[in-house]
Amino acid sequence: MAVAPGPTLETERLILRPPADVDLDPWVTLMADAQAARFIGGVQPRALVWRGMASMAGSWALHGFGMFSVIEKASGDWIGRIGPWRPDGWPGDEVGWGLLPSAQGKGYAVEAATATMDWAFDHLGWTDIIHCIDPENVPSQQVAIRLGATNRGPGKLPAPHEASKVELWGQAVDQWRMRNR
Repeated sequence: MAVAPGPTLETERLILRPPADVDLDPWVTLMADAQAARFIGGVQPRALVWRGMASMAGSWALHGFGMFSVIEKASGDWIGRIGPWRPDGWPGDEVGWGLLPSAQGKGYAVEAATATMDWAFDHLGWTDIIHCIDPENVPSQQVAIRLGATNRGPGKLPAPHEASKVELWGQAVDQWRMRNR
C-alpha cells in the first residue's frame, strides 16, 4: 500500500493518515454520491476522482500537508477525507472535510477536524484557519460552529471554482487555543 509522506494522527475513534492507493475505491464511492459530493465538487467519474486523490497526495509531497484519509478504527474502513488544504489562489489556509453519508451525523467531522486543526496550528505554524462553506450547506456550517468558527462573510475561490458561492468561516490560532483550554 503506497502512502503519501506525512504523519498519522489518532483520535479516540479515528486514524488520520495521508492518502494511500487503497483509498481510491471508497473515494470514488464518496464522489459518486450526489448528496455527499454536492458541496465538494459534485459527482465525478472515477478518472477525475483519481486526479483529485492524486492532487491531495501530491500536496503532501510538495507542501508537507494535505487532507488526511479518515479511517474508522472500529471497522478499519475509509470514511472520508479531512484536513489542511491550500490550493494555489485559495482565500486562506483551510481545513475542509467530506465524509461518506454512512459516517455523517456521528461527530467524526468535528473529531477529525479538531485533530487536524491542532496539527496545522502546532506543526505547520498556521495562524488562521478557514472553512469554505456553501451558504446552503447547513451541516457543514454546524460543524464549523462546533469547531468554534464564525462566519466571516462571502469568499471568492479561484478558477475553475470562481462561480461557486462560499462563505468563509474561520478563527485565529489564539481563539482556537482559548476555546480548547
